[in-house]
Amino acid sequence: MLKKIIALKNKKVIIFIIIIFFILLLNHHYGWSDYLGNTHNLDFLKEMVQNNLLQAALIYMIITVISCVVLALPGITFAVFAGILFGPWFGIIFCLFATTMGASIAFLVGRFFLKDAIKPLIEKNKYLKKLLFDESGKSDMILLMITRLVPLFPYNLQNFAYGITDIGFWKYTNYTFLFMLPGVTFITIGAAGITAQSNKWVYFTISGVLFVAVFLFGYILQRKYLGSAPK
Repeated sequence: MLKKIIALKNKKVIIFIIIIFFILLLNHHYGWSDYLGNTHNLDFLKEMVQNNLLQAALIYMIITVISCVVLALPGITFAVFAGILFGPWFGIIFCLFATTMGASIAFLVGRFFLKDAIKPLIEKNKYLKKLLFDESGKSDMILLMITRLVPLFPYNLQNFAYGITDIGFWKYTNYTFLFMLPGVTFITIGAAGITAQSNKWVYFTISGVLFVAVFLFGYILQRKYLGSAPK
């Protein structure tokens, strides 16, 4: 029985590696990730936004979803590029849906493929370990509110980490969407201000006010639920 379990786990890891290899192979052939790392491609996408908004949004969302699962990019990256490419309002919408989809797929990967590999990484993050494994009885909503609003948890790691918890997929997805909204909003609006042709101060002011509000609320959550750094 034990051998069967080990064999099943090994098969899952092998399947996941094959999927990642296939994605990287396609990325190498089509150059998806280059779009967000090359200024010429950014200019191309910005021009595409003017001519075909849906196509540009689709490319952005595909790259974002893949990056959430395969690449260890900071979560702020996706909101910055969304603001630059699409402006504040479309940027918020596209970024929020893309990062939620990416986080949800990473959740499934963590649950079905990388359960044994993720737990040791979580245990190295003392805050995430305390939240997920201290059996304090915190609700799923509180857990996701803290991890999404308090900037102490690596975005990609927490996406995989929730896969090894007992939280349901749809509850995780809905709360992720809800609690990523404040951070995505102030980052996207601030990034949009960088390339705005006029009234930059309006973008930066709104972004700044939202940042202070999110920071203060996150600080309150940290003090209430995390306290001092766990040993």
